[in-house]
Amino acid sequence: MKIIIFGLGNFGMSLALSLTETGNEVIGVDKQMDKVNLIKDKISLAICMDSTNEFAYEALPLKDADKVIVAIGENEGAAIITTAIIKKLCNAKIISRALSPIHDTVLEAMGIYSIVHPEQESADRLTKQINFKTTLENFQLDNNFTVSEVKAKQEFHGKTVAELDQIDQYHLRLVTIIRNKEKVNLVGKRTIVKETIGIPNPDTIVLEDDILVVFGSNKNISIYCDEG
Repeated sequence: MKIIIFGLGNFGMSLALSLTETGNEVIGVDKQMDKVNLIKDKISLAICMDSTNEFAYEALPLKDADKVIVAIGENEGAAIITTAIIKKLCNAKIISRALSPIHDTVLEAMGIYSIVHPEQESADRLTKQINFKTTLENFQLDNNFTVSEVKAKQEFHGKTVAELDQIDQYHLRLVTIIRNKEKVNLVGKRTIVKETIGIPNPDTIVLEDDILVVFGSNKNISIYCDEG
């Protein structure tokens, strides 16, 4: 994958190195040249620029990125502005570091739901989550097992849970299903939200846009996704 990381502090630098070691093409961005010089020979490309300046982004292959990570840790305002500019300029999945509860709230209001807290998550753990290329979200239980959100395969559509013999081929356990649901607010505006259906029963039918929450080994989840 092509990944751009903004902010090369301790967390951002560790993440850039870890993602590079696992075969990703990583571009690191920081406004301090000393940090850029420290990592420039260890990742695909390191660029010194002010990420709060929208015009500076012309030097970045932002539209080619699969994922963009905002790992800025010194300046909450700069992190928020950077995230807003990236969201405006590209459609890549954005993973943003939050520095405070209010930062979490602002990111969620911007539509950013992949939020990390480095004091709680190691760069190594986040690398493992990112490297599941086609999963949506992951909860790493340990080095071997993960709970992941994966798209229901086309051949599952219209079948009951009892008929999903194929999922057994991957040795995965279905935990629940996340499904689109229409809601109407007080002023009559209709919105689509995602809700879990609880524990699926054998008669539950898998729909086209369903997201399956599965538990299994990292290897088997990767096989399921690679064959999607």
